[in-house]
Amino acid sequence: MTTTRTPVRTGAAQRLAALAEDALGGPLPVRLRAWDGSETGPVDAPVVVVRSPRALRRLLWQPGELGLAQAYVTGELDVEGDLAQGLRALWTAARERGLHPPRLSPADRARIIGKGLRLGALGPRPPAPATQARLRGGLHSKARDRAAISHHYDLSNDFYRLLLDDTMAYSCGYWPEADSEADPAGAQRAKLELVCRKLGLVPGGRLLDIGCGWGSLSLYAAEVHKAQVTAVTLAREQAAYVREQVRERRLGHRVEVVCQDYRDITRSAYDAVAAIEMGEHVGDDEYPAFAATLHRLVRPRGRVLVQQMSRGTRAPGGGAFIEAYIAPDMHMRPIGETVGLLETAGLEVRSVESLREHYVRTIDAWHRTLEERRQDVVRLVGEETARVWRLYLVGGSLAFRERRMGVDQILCVRPTIDGDSGLTAAETAGWYRNLGSA
Repeated sequence: MTTTRTPVRTGAAQRLAALAEDALGGPLPVRLRAWDGSETGPVDAPVVVVRSPRALRRLLWQPGELGLAQAYVTGELDVEGDLAQGLRALWTAARERGLHPPRLSPADRARIIGKGLRLGALGPRPPAPATQARLRGGLHSKARDRAAISHHYDLSNDFYRLLLDDTMAYSCGYWPEADSEADPAGAQRAKLELVCRKLGLVPGGRLLDIGCGWGSLSLYAAEVHKAQVTAVTLAREQAAYVREQVRERRLGHRVEVVCQDYRDITRSAYDAVAAIEMGEHVGDDEYPAFAATLHRLVRPRGRVLVQQMSRGTRAPGGGAFIEAYIAPDMHMRPIGETVGLLETAGLEVRSVESLREHYVRTIDAWHRTLEERRQDVVRLVGEETARVWRLYLVGGSLAFRERRMGVDQILCVRPTIDGDSGLTAAETAGWYRNLGSA
């Protein structure tokens, strides 16, 4: 008697998994579902859905993070269920299993090309998604920097109103220990109050807010601490928003809004200077000159507060996706290197405070809002941009949670010639008092 066996069907998912494992040098930590409905991989793992051979073609032309990001934002590749879980599985496997492209012999390369050909992955290079930044000109020239800032911050004031809380602060919040259940707006107000206290703002004191964003610090310092504020931004949409808020709040006698490059600021002798998550955009080679500018702008015994993201010491943060879609030309370094550059410029670093865990909470709050208001987000900026922001926020939260990125407040002073900093221990002790009720 002859037994007829049903042949085992090898679909696109199985061929794709074999190709990926050849390229990575190890088994995939996720389950794959391909465009033909075939599936393979661990049944309890996150499911990566490859909707088109075009996704694979992107990876062949642009291997690594950027190719994956392009496929995701265009919808050619997706993660079913929890995106964070899928990204965490991939990152953990890369770190713990040591997955990396092996050295391939000519025979290996020929075999991989053959598999790609059978999957329909070979062909012309797909065009970059419309949401990817396209910058021209010399790195960190004034024109290119303006275009880089505009790419992200001029997206739409209505979009940022939708995403952020009523403070319109687009930076890490601060949850005081005594008020750990504060909502995101409360955490932002606590951060703004902490910054103002560290800067020692007094009524009539002159504050320069470099990279003022939508004016959260400038407006708070003027309203609550009665400071005289110069708010500087490169983004025209931000400048228009802050000017509108200044008019509505009748703060024209206290707040001046300037749309210009920090390198064009000619005034000096400010009592305090703040750069809240702006230094990442300066560039590596340009940072010593930026630090020297901070020193020039503040008077002796005046204070400078830099809140800035950093790379972790164990593994880099940021990466190709961030630079292509979110913050073109940005540069992050370990916190110790930034402290050294500020000190070399003549500033004395008096306090460094990590806010890394606070940024996890901040970004998670933005992500919840993005998902809850997704239809409105798509209506305002389109599906592709909505997917960019989902990937950005989920990936950013993971990077801070896993210590691949950090964020710190660095308080500096410009001492007098005889070393007087103007900062007392009693004042320092009062920075955190009753922040939750600020």
